[in-house]
Amino acid sequence: MSINVLFVYPNSYGMNMLPPAIALLSAVLKKEGHRVDLFDTTYYSTDFGSDSDGTKVDRLNVIPFNSGGFIPKIHETDWRDDLKAKVESCKPDLVAMSCTEDMWELGLAIIEEMEQYVTLNKTTVLVGGVFPTFAPEIAIQHPLVDAVCVGEGENAMRTLCERIEKEEPFHDVTNLWVMDDDGAITKNPMSDPVDVNAMPMMDVGVFEDQRLYRPMTGKWYKMLPVETIRGCPYKCAYCNSPNQMQIYDEQIDADYFRKRRMDLVYQELKHFKEHVGVEYNYFWADTFLALSDKEFDEFCEMYSDIKLPFWIQTRPETLTDYRVQRLAEVGLHRFSVGIEHGNEAFRTKILRRSWKNEAIIESLKIPHRYGVQFTCNNIVGFPTETRELAMETIELNRHIESDSQNMNAFVPFHGTPLRKMVEEMGFVKPGEITKCLTDSPMLDMPQFSAKEIAGLIKCFVLYVKFPKSRWEDIRRAEEDTPEGRKIFKEFKEEFTEKYMPKKSEANPGEVPAVADLEYGMELP
Repeated sequence: MSINVLFVYPNSYGMNMLPPAIALLSAVLKKEGHRVDLFDTTYYSTDFGSDSDGTKVDRLNVIPFNSGGFIPKIHETDWRDDLKAKVESCKPDLVAMSCTEDMWELGLAIIEEMEQYVTLNKTTVLVGGVFPTFAPEIAIQHPLVDAVCVGEGENAMRTLCERIEKEEPFHDVTNLWVMDDDGAITKNPMSDPVDVNAMPMMDVGVFEDQRLYRPMTGKWYKMLPVETIRGCPYKCAYCNSPNQMQIYDEQIDADYFRKRRMDLVYQELKHFKEHVGVEYNYFWADTFLALSDKEFDEFCEMYSDIKLPFWIQTRPETLTDYRVQRLAEVGLHRFSVGIEHGNEAFRTKILRRSWKNEAIIESLKIPHRYGVQFTCNNIVGFPTETRELAMETIELNRHIESDSQNMNAFVPFHGTPLRKMVEEMGFVKPGEITKCLTDSPMLDMPQFSAKEIAGLIKCFVLYVKFPKSRWEDIRRAEEDTPEGRKIFKEFKEEFTEKYMPKKSEANPGEVPAVADLEYGMELP
C-alpha cells in the first residue's frame, strides 16, 4: 500500500537554488514506498515575486552570466494549465507545500487553483517550510489548509502518510498543527530532532534536470546542494535560525544544531558526481566553518578525492590561514561572508554580532593570500538605523578587497528576533507578509525613508568602488528621477568598463565575477 504525494514549491524566476528539503523529503517518502511528484514554479512566468538575479545585475552585484552551453528554458505554457495536468496525472492523496514567506501568496494561489480537486477528493493539504514554521497561526487559517508542519518534516510526513494510507485520523501527529472539523486547532508537541545521519540520499530526480543548474562566476554549473550542518550556533537578530534552535530547546530540551558524518557526505558527493554529472557543490550550512579542528581536517581529507569546485558561506571570525589554505587546496572556489553592518555598536546591539571592524578587515585579508574570491553580504534599513550609520557599512566595505559585494534591504521575516521589534515600533503590522530580499524596502522610517534606503542600495557598489570625490554625483544618482536615472546609467556604464571583469581568452566560458547564492535555505 502507498499514497500519492504532490509536493508544491512556489518560487520565482532567478531564485535558482534547488531546495534540498524537498529532495530529502521525497527520498524519505519514496523509501517508505509512496509515489512522489512535484510542481515547481521556478521556470514559469507568474504574477508573483521578482527576478532575483536580474535585480542583482541592475545593482551591479553580479554580471550577466554566459550560457556556457546551457540556457534555462522558461515554460511557455500557463502554470495553471500545467498544474491541472499535473494533478490529473498524479492524483495526489496528499498535497505538501514547502515555502518561504515571500512566496506564501504564490503558494496560496497554487493551492486555490487545486480547490476543486482537493475538495472533491478530500485531499489533505499540508504546508511547511520556513514561513509556516514561524507563523503557523497564519498558515493554518487558510480554508484549504488542513495541517501545518512546524520544524522538521521527515518524521511528521512519514507518519502523516501512513495515517492517510490507513485512513486513520492524524490529529495527534507530532510537529503538526491540525485544523479539526469543528474549527478547533490541535497544536501537537515537537518530536526529537531527526538523526541527520540516518537520512537517505537526496532525491534530486524529482526536479526537472535544469533545476540543478546555477550561475556562478558568470557561468552555469550543474550544482548539488550539500548538507554538512543543520542549524547555526550564532544568534543574529535578523535571521530565523536562533528561533529554530529555541523552539526545540524550549519544547523538548533538545539541541537542533547537528552535524553529518563526513563519510556519509562523501558517499553523497561521490554518487552525484558519478551518476548525475554534478560539476560544482555548494554547502548550504549557515556557517560552514562551525566545525571543530578534527571535523575540518576530516572534511578536507574527504573532499580531496572529490576534485570539484565548491562554495560555502561563513563568518569572518571563522577564517584562519590554515583553514582557508586547506580549503583552497581541496577546491574552494569562492565563499560568501556576512558583514551586514559597519558600525560596531549598532552591529552588536541591534544585530547581535559582536566583532571589531579591524578584526573583520584583517580576517578578510586571508583569502587573498590563497587566491580565494569572496562576496561580502550587507543589509541596510534596520529599525532605528540612519543614513549616517548606513554610510559606515559602505566605509567598512571600502576597506575590504572582496571581488564582489551586495547590499539588500532588511526584511522582517516572521521568526526573526527583529520582527517583534519592528511590529512594536509600528513599521510592520502583525501578520503582514514580507517581501523578497531583493525587492523594495519594507521599512519606511521617519529618520530613514524607504525611498532613501532604495537609493542607497542601488548605488551601494558605486560608493564602495569609486573615489569619494565622486560621491556627490553618486548621491544624485540615487534619486528616482529622470536626471537621477540618467546619472546612474552613466555611472553603470563607467563601472562596467572599469570594474567588471572581462572574458578570459584562455577560458572564455568563465569570467571572475559572481552570481552568488541566496541567503535563505529551506528547512526540512
